Amino acid sequence: MDSDNFSTLGDRLDAAVNQNPLLQYLQTLGTEQTLHLSQPSPDALQVMEQQVVGTLGHLPNEQFEVNITTSREQLGRLLASAMVSGYFLHKAEQRLTLEQQWANPDEPTPAEAE
Repeated sequence: MDSDNFSTLGDRLDAAVNQNPLLQYLQTLGTEQTLHLSQPSPDALQVMEQQVVGTLGHLPNEQFEVNITTSREQLGRLLASAMVSGYFLHKAEQRLTLEQQWANPDEPTPAEAE
């Protein structure tokens, strides 16, 4: 590839970022905010761990030495599935929080309690 192809690709990426409000918003977040958003709740982490273990199979570590071999494509699918699950769980947690707030409007939210 020559340098013209790289500059064209860079121009297309810049244009995509300029047209994507979510990417623009993410670029405005500070490091602390990004780290906070990147941390799953303990409940979501437990559900995701259970899903991955269920997908790969669960054998006790004490009795078996498990090695998993897969292709790049299959690993990519597993990662994509985990990402979609994480997104779903995040939305479900948000909904649960809203429902709890509507049921008990006088109680502080977890963020307010900190």
